[in-house]
Amino acid sequence: MNFVRKTVKGAAIGVGIADDPAALRTFLEPGCAAAIWRRQTPPEIQSWLDGVDANALPQGRVILPVHAVGETVQHLFDMANLPAGAERDWLQADIVGLADMYSDLMTASFLRLRLDVVTTNACRRFHIDAITARLVCTYRGAGTQYGISTDGADPKRVFTVQTGSPILLRGTLWPGEPPSGLLHRSPPIEGTGETRLVLVIDPVTDPEDEI
Repeated sequence: MNFVRKTVKGAAIGVGIADDPAALRTFLEPGCAAAIWRRQTPPEIQSWLDGVDANALPQGRVILPVHAVGETVQHLFDMANLPAGAERDWLQADIVGLADMYSDLMTASFLRLRLDVVTTNACRRFHIDAITARLVCTYRGAGTQYGISTDGADPKRVFTVQTGSPILLRGTLWPGEPPSGLLHRSPPIEGTGETRLVLVIDPVTDPEDEI
């Protein structure tokens, strides 16, 4: 694991770079505004994801206990008519694995899980989410963009997370530390013909409060 305190190897100040999921615990260290699991989707899986008809990509938003993620994701896949096969099985298992890892890290029994199919400039403005922390993994298309801002303006240097690499981002409700100045956004893709498939996971303390 490499905790990055200066700009190096395509990361920004305060961003931890992990080569395995266990090393993502650096996210809990003081001064770490974000952490990225540096990995690459298997080429055959990425080729399949990039080739799936956009109308068959799964999407949905649900609050659920961690143990129900697998069944729920399968249901979302079925609703979208996502083609069956080893590639679909890999995607389902990966989402379950990320949800398990994230819930353990954040000690969350319930999660808000979202699968988005994006073709526009959704969330194109740099911002910090009004949550404690969020996991984002872009399975298809350009990854999340981020950078450091000292005055609230757009970052002067923008970094893009590799497709398939999960990023953990602290929000404004993270306890005990002043804001880091790390902002993020969805990459602007409107008019390019690109379609993104994005997984977003947030912790939920009390599901009844979310209704």
